[in-house]
Amino acid sequence: MILPAILLVLGLVVLIFGANYMVEGASALAKKFNISNLAIGLTIVAFGTSAPELVVNTFAAADGYSDIVFGNVIGSNNFNLFIILGITGLITPLAVQSSTAWKEIPISLIAVVILFMMVNDQVISPDQPSILSTLDGFILLFCFLAFLFYVYKQLKNDDVVEEDNIKLLSPLKTTIFIIGGLAGLVLGGQLVVNNAIEIAESMGISQKIIGLTVVAAGTSLPELATSVVAAAKKNADIAVGNIIGSNIFNIFLILSAASIINPINFNLNFNQDLYILAGGTLFLLLAMFTGKRRRLDRWEALILLVAYLAYTTYLVMQEL
Repeated sequence: MILPAILLVLGLVVLIFGANYMVEGASALAKKFNISNLAIGLTIVAFGTSAPELVVNTFAAADGYSDIVFGNVIGSNNFNLFIILGITGLITPLAVQSSTAWKEIPISLIAVVILFMMVNDQVISPDQPSILSTLDGFILLFCFLAFLFYVYKQLKNDDVVEEDNIKLLSPLKTTIFIIGGLAGLVLGGQLVVNNAIEIAESMGISQKIIGLTVVAAGTSLPELATSVVAAAKKNADIAVGNIIGSNIFNIFLILSAASIINPINFNLNFNQDLYILAGGTLFLLLAMFTGKRRRLDRWEALILLVAYLAYTTYLVMQEL
């Protein structure tokens, strides 16, 4: 029991370092070819912060651990929304641009609704299994590409001042960072999935709970670090945009990749977690229009934080 727990933590650490090194190496390579910082941020860095979830879910989907797949994505999204925005909102009230309030947050809510409709086949037709099929995966992938196109169009309409904060590396160092980072992602992903399953089985805890809590929180650490630093620097757009973007990526990209690899059975018990995710996203949307407009105030951030802690306690108590 102690060894799998140590290996699980080690896997999460290797995942995060692997993602960081891969992002740094890939960013340096892109910069060498005169790709803009903004384009790098929207592609390489965005993919990098979602890389832990992507790798963990790829292994879990390939091995048929459907509860880990859905638990990781839904749990990560809830952790992002309730814990990370809760913490960053307590550090400083988070004022955002009108496009975030009117477009990106609603898109993240639509993503939850689309996922709910896709995986609840059994509710609509009782003799049909609830599954995220390969076809569903391609539809989610199309939604992801459409979202990327929206972001591209949004950038063309915005005046953005770039800060040249990407370090150029030697060709050898760039290669080492990229290859080493990818190796770290693969190794860390295997350690996380295998030891999370072993811990769940040895403690009699469901894969669902392990995926929703330990794995979800661990793979969300890059988003936590990014948003807390952004909040401390009073950069609310990055703090909120990072979370909303990550939640959209997780549903549209990561679940699409997992279901294309292997159709994923959906445990209907996850519906309550989807309700929480949809409710939290709706609360965030309403928070943009209460108090000071387009701002998450400290008291609203505290509600998010307390709500998540209460719900997690409820989940754990159900298992005992």
